[in-house]
Amino acid sequence: MDANTWLAGSGGWLALALVNAGLAEQKNRSRWNWFLLSIILGPIATFLIVVWAPPR
Repeated sequence: MDANTWLAGSGGWLALALVNAGLAEQKNRSRWNWFLLSIILGPIATFLIVVWAPPR
């Protein structure tokens, strides 16, 4: 795997984490916590944000 492929993949992962942080904020969840969780879980975190109901 060359450096360009690795950088492109990590850039996509970072972009997804930023999108997830925005989604989390819209559902009244911690933007920072979901950003960090998204760095680790990626698309799984997106699924969890979308499926879980917002806290009351």
